Amino acid sequence: MEVAEKKVVGIHYKLTDDDGKVLDTSEGGQPLVFIHGIGMLIPGLEKALVGKSKGDSLKVAVKPEEGYGQRDDNLTQMVDKSQFDNAEEIQIGTQFQVDTPQGALIVMVTEITDNQVKIDGNHPLAGVNLNFDVTIEEVRDATAEELEHGHVHGPGGHNHG
Repeated sequence: MEVAEKKVVGIHYKLTDDDGKVLDTSEGGQPLVFIHGIGMLIPGLEKALVGKSKGDSLKVAVKPEEGYGQRDDNLTQMVDKSQFDNAEEIQIGTQFQVDTPQGALIVMVTEITDNQVKIDGNHPLAGVNLNFDVTIEEVRDATAEELEHGHVHGPGGHNHG
């Protein structure tokens, strides 16, 4: 069976940047299991998996435009600490959700001064070339319930309890 839209796919992967630094991996853990074609993966990786089968291994280079996009400096801003309820608890790396005219946005604290906090709404991997080493562990038909719920059930997926 080949990877195609609405198939359940399980992959093991290692993600590195152009310098070879490991950014994420499933090695030593469970494979990443997802329904293909419903936006659960970045577009560049999803496109590269189409037509592949269980046991296939591939290397995929994904440019930012097909990954997490280019960095947008308009998504960073300095905010007065007085705008935070618990300003003394904020640390670099803290993430939280803000409401914008375009909808909800997850931002991360990237800098703290005496009176201000710099927040960044870019994905941490925006602007980064992504290099995947992937092995396909599973390809199967998604069940009607999985398609209705929009996620995989059972091992490696979501368990309703």
